[in-house]
Amino acid sequence: MRFGLLGAVTVNGGGVGSAKARALLATLLSTPGRVVTPETLKAAMWGEDPPATATASLHNHVARLRRLLAEDGRDASRLRAVPPGYVLEVAAGELDAAEFVRHHAEARTAHRAEDWPAVQRECAAALALWRGDPLADVPALSDPMRAYAAHLAEARLQALEWRFDAELALGRHQGMTAELAALTAAHPLREPFHRQWMLALHRTHRQAEALAAFHGLRRTLVDELGVEPGPAVQAAYHEVLAAAPEEPQEQEPVSPPAQLPADTGDFTGRSGELAALLAAIRPHGPDAPRVAVVTGMGGIGKTALAVHAAHLARADFPDGVLYVDLRGFGAGQPRRPRDLLARFLGDLCTPAGSGTGTAQPLPDDQDDLSSLLRQALHGRRVLLVLDNAADAAQVVPLLPGRGDSAVIVTSRRTLADLPGAVRLPLEPLGAEEQHRLLVAVCGPSRVAAEPDAAAGVLAACGGLPLALRIAGARLAARPNWPLTALAERLDSAGDRLHALAAGGLAVQDTFAMSYLAMRDSPQAADREAARAFRLLGLWPGHPLAHAPAAALLGREPAAAEDLLEALVDTHLLQTPQPGRYRFHDLLGEYAAGRAAEEVPPRVRENGLRRLLVWYVATVAGTAELLAPEGHPIPPLHEQPAVPPREFSSEEAALRWCVKELPAIKEAVRQAAAHGWSDVAWRLAAGLFGYAQAYWWTGEWETCLLDALACAEETGDVQGRAWMHSRLGVSYGMSDRVGPCLEHLEVARLYFETAGDLQGQAAILNNLSGLHRALGDNARALEYGRKSLDLHYAVGDADRVATVLGNLGDAHLGAGDSAAAIACYRRALAMWRERGVLTSTARSLTSLGEALRTVGRYDEAVAALEETVLLLDRIGDRGSTADTLEVLGRTHYDRGDLAAARKSWERALELARAHCLEAKAEAVLAGLARLDADDGTAPYDSTKN
Repeated sequence: MRFGLLGAVTVNGGGVGSAKARALLATLLSTPGRVVTPETLKAAMWGEDPPATATASLHNHVARLRRLLAEDGRDASRLRAVPPGYVLEVAAGELDAAEFVRHHAEARTAHRAEDWPAVQRECAAALALWRGDPLADVPALSDPMRAYAAHLAEARLQALEWRFDAELALGRHQGMTAELAALTAAHPLREPFHRQWMLALHRTHRQAEALAAFHGLRRTLVDELGVEPGPAVQAAYHEVLAAAPEEPQEQEPVSPPAQLPADTGDFTGRSGELAALLAAIRPHGPDAPRVAVVTGMGGIGKTALAVHAAHLARADFPDGVLYVDLRGFGAGQPRRPRDLLARFLGDLCTPAGSGTGTAQPLPDDQDDLSSLLRQALHGRRVLLVLDNAADAAQVVPLLPGRGDSAVIVTSRRTLADLPGAVRLPLEPLGAEEQHRLLVAVCGPSRVAAEPDAAAGVLAACGGLPLALRIAGARLAARPNWPLTALAERLDSAGDRLHALAAGGLAVQDTFAMSYLAMRDSPQAADREAARAFRLLGLWPGHPLAHAPAAALLGREPAAAEDLLEALVDTHLLQTPQPGRYRFHDLLGEYAAGRAAEEVPPRVRENGLRRLLVWYVATVAGTAELLAPEGHPIPPLHEQPAVPPREFSSEEAALRWCVKELPAIKEAVRQAAAHGWSDVAWRLAAGLFGYAQAYWWTGEWETCLLDALACAEETGDVQGRAWMHSRLGVSYGMSDRVGPCLEHLEVARLYFETAGDLQGQAAILNNLSGLHRALGDNARALEYGRKSLDLHYAVGDADRVATVLGNLGDAHLGAGDSAAAIACYRRALAMWRERGVLTSTARSLTSLGEALRTVGRYDEAVAALEETVLLLDRIGDRGSTADTLEVLGRTHYDRGDLAAARKSWERALELARAHCLEAKAEAVLAGLARLDADDGTAPYDSTKN
């Protein structure tokens, strides 16, 4: 088995899954055979503030790593739990970093003995193990791992120094200059490389360049550190000086290159990004090359911004501007760095591109060409605009070395592996910038004449400059068209991309460049990301977290996260916050088109079904937490492909429901459209917990009616029973007694037909509450007792507390306050024991009302005030208004008029904010009575 740390983290040459898995393995490999504590591993994986779930997650990652080591006959037992942590056994020759250290030590011994063949041999063996920067694909290194990587990188530089010493001592100086030029540019203060470069130049008869190298190093050391070069460099300088010609030859003067495309005449907006880009590229003293990377989705305006900034900064670069379209995305093959190096060297007008004034042929090796470009740019102020880069590998060979030159790169990828770059990700234009751009491209009078139509055009273009320019171009070419005509075309469902095309410009074609580059890539990872893009097109309008996305894609969450991040890196997907992913709406429309055209129908159905089943399981989990008193929802026969989300508290469950409600409604609609009644009604029924806090919005009723229509269309008896039951509850919550009774009676018949005793018990309980509201307390008690008996008969004691609450209401209505209080106290004790906040709050409200009726005001106020605190905690504003109204009456009855006014005023504010008209009228009646009692003017309801 082979482990790799000198580059990306690998096992037998293959990748290691997620970023956290790589951090785990790298930390274990940094001390092979030694115990690593869980705290060290968690710090490496999550930083200094790991989440509460880090310990459990660490165990899961260790288990996955063991499975990885066990694949293809590998030995998983080498990763063992040994108090106080974990140890990974690594045999000799299995870890590249350990092999490197061994060769490095042999090289040091040989260097001290001046055994140059041995030095050359051991250094070559050590350096051959390197594949890139150590731990290159571990995104956020902990302090110990950062120090470990830095130690390895420093040892590599030392091995390079020893290797060059050996080659110079053995007379093998030919071909060294290019590599040393690159190293001196990358490490401007490292004197051994400069000394070796000077000697290599000198021994290949390039004395003038050797002297220039010395003076460049001296200026750097004096300017930055205030010291002169060391004795070894001084000795090399005197060796060169003794053989240098007296008069250097002058190079023929040349005109600086000026290759920028034309600026956008009506460039609009982007003032902040433009200022940041100019600040990044303008000279501010000799230093490493200034590289700015402008990234964003296709059509976002990267090239326009880069070219505009380059024109504005032209005077800062008197030695010229080089421009090239790297063709990373679009028609034709991407440009090869070697070809561009040759072109740039010719453009800089040095004879034959040598940069030295000597007419020599260009070398074949790309690294040698890169060295010549850096040499040609040395001492010059040149701006390079590298447009439309495919990846960092296409850009790195074209970068200058030390000096005053600067580079602007544009790419649809983030180019996270481009060293030392300032990154400027472009987002869609803001509302004001969009309006200004539309005015600029089609004229202010047309926009001012039809503001509503203009707003429709802007909304359809989604802040994408290319889309706005195409819309403007279409309008400019049709001066007699009103804006309304284009707005209507763009408002056609699913047809915006067709409308956003003019001449050779089309938003759809721009998106296709990014997508097709991935779909047709020779890299399997790119093709897998393109498949993910297509499948995400099945769900284009709503954000997704890791788990539901993994369900849709049919992948493990870690693998799905890698695919999502790959799409983010190419700006085919947005991540507005960690762990959340969404499409720009135009890209979502394009992805939906790819899904419809390229994904087989069965694959589409399977993916969507996996996603909806995940939502069913998660929504059911919120109901169990928020409304455990409710009739338990029968689970689907199929398990979710990815574990559903779990919630640590009722507040977290309710927040998730509120945030995900648009997606859940779409899930109900999609399930109904596919005839999946079993999914549709379970989703709608599962929203019961959400609905208890947000019944007044009407959103739940919409979902229930959509799911009921699907159940009726498919003949789903169980689904009909559940939907009629839940609709009865929904209407009851909003005091619509007639429809409530009708749906509950229908649900009762369906539950009897299905032989569902639990369902019958739940309906009897609901009927008990309804008849109590109708004032028929005798029937309420009858239904409540039958429900209680049936719950005990089927062994469903968990729902007894709910029935007790309704029985308490019936006793209270019948005038038996003592029996009511006893029921409420029994129910409250059960809810407290189970820790259910919503049900505890409802029982406290009922208990407070009952205590008020018998004059036990202090106890009633205590119960009601606790209720308000609980409801505020979980965010149930509608129920808070109810409780405050009761609390106001309680304060009024005991004569505390100030407290009564305070409670009623807050209740009125909440009732009006949430359109609770009946509650507002009851509160106003109390306030009017209060004003009459204390002799003040009638309460003015318009003041709140």
